[in-house]
Parts: sequence; C-alpha cells; structure tokens
Amino acid sequence: MEFSHELIVPNEDLPFKMFIFEGRDGNYFRGKHWHRSIEIFAVFEGTLTFYINEEKYPLLPGEFMLVNSNEIHSVDSPQPNMTVVVQIPLKTFEKYFTGEQFISFTHDPKAQDERVMGVISDIYRAYTEKKCGYDLKVQGLFYELLYLMVTKYRETEVSEEMVKKNRKLSRLSVITSYIKEHYSEELSLERLAEIFGYSPTYLSRMFQKYAGINYKSYLQSIRVEYAYQELANSERTLSEIALENGFPNSKALAKAFSKKYGMLPSEYRKKTRK
Repeated sequence: MEFSHELIVPNEDLPFKMFIFEGRDGNYFRGKHWHRSIEIFAVFEGTLTFYINEEKYPLLPGEFMLVNSNEIHSVDSPQPNMTVVVQIPLKTFEKYFTGEQFISFTHDPKAQDERVMGVISDIYRAYTEKKCGYDLKVQGLFYELLYLMVTKYRETEVSEEMVKKNRKLSRLSVITSYIKEHYSEELSLERLAEIFGYSPTYLSRMFQKYAGINYKSYLQSIRVEYAYQELANSERTLSEIALENGFPNSKALAKAFSKKYGMLPSEYRKKTRK
C-alpha cells in the first residue's frame, strides 16, 4: 500500500481527522500529553513505542494503539515508520458514556485488531484516491470503525478513581490549551496560577498528581516540539527560532532539543534539508 506523506483529513471535510504521524522519519519523541479526543495510532510499517500511564506498549506493523480521552501518553519513534493517526471527537461517543463525559477503551489486544487495521487502511485508500462517492464510502467505513470500538473495545465497568482523574485532567486541559496559545511568552507557574485562580502550590500538585509531570517540564516539552516543527519548515536562524518559541537563546534551545531528540537543532535541520 502506497502512503502519501501529506495526507490530512480535515474536520470540516469529515467528522474526524486523519493524518500521517509526524514522527515518521524517526529520531522523534512526543512527550507526555493528553487531549479530549480519542486517538488511534495504526502502524503499517516500522515500529513505535507507546507509554500510557507509565506502562510500555511496543507496536509492530499491523498493530494499533487506542488512546482514551484525557489519558496521559507519550510516543517514542526512534526509527522511520508509517503510522496513520485517527482523531475522533469525544462527543461522537456521548450515547456510550459510562461516566460524566467519560468513556474508556481497552488497550488489550483483541481478535478484531486485524479488522480495525483493515478499516483504517480502507479509509486511507478511499480518501487518497478520491473516486466518485469517496466521501460516502469514507463515512460508511468510519461508522464501521466506531461500531467496532463501542462493541469490542469499550470498557463498561470503570472505577470512580478513573472518572475522578478524567475530571481533573479535563480541568487541566483548559489550562494546557492556554499554555499552547501563549507558550512563547514568559509563563511562570505563579502567573498561570493567578490567571486561573489557583495557588501555585495547588496547580503544581495537579500537574504532578494527575499528569505525572511537573509544570516546568511540560512547558519545556511544548516549546521544544514547536521548535522542532519550525526547524524543518522555516528559514529563520536558530537564535530566532529559540526566541520565537520561548527560549532565552539558541544555547538553551540546543540543550533542551538535544535532551529530547538526541541531536542538535542544527543537525536536525541539516537532516531535513537533504
């Protein structure tokens, strides 16, 4: 199956989003993060390693990972791979919630894994070929995918602790959305706490307890990831990119970038320009 590196199925086109994982070239690590949408990472070539709530899940070709709403996860992509990502808005499943704005899907392997991969492959092919009626075919396949998710993967028994953690992370999501809009600014914990009406101590504890990461590390991770994208797609100097993404200078960017991706920003840029 041939893959287009530029595939993006936008939300205005269909009721979900589909794209090629940005870590397809390897030497990539997406730090701890979470979001309200449900996400599926389907690996067709190469390998990925997922970390969900500190648990490790290696993925081989033909396997996928189903990431729940507000589930803390990170992705390690040291080698080139071809992974299709499907993002589904949480509200799609509102008839099947098992708690307050809450639904949970299992990570355990199922007999239907091959079928799910086949459906995602068919969606990909139909959308990229764009033959007459492709949008109807894609929507039909999408509903088949939803059917498999709610009948084969949905967990009907969930603990109060899981629902509570989901509630806290939903509150944190409002804060992290603000961070993603203002990450390039001076954004101390004290300033953020003041904006959202928390004490710095309480906000710090929320990040550590429910997200499993301290605030400073989270902000640094966001800044490095935005710089990573800009290095490949911008002609700006390293110093300009550093300042644009909240770093005091290029040296600070290089230190954070090297720690996360195992190479200097200049090395990464050179690699992408070959």
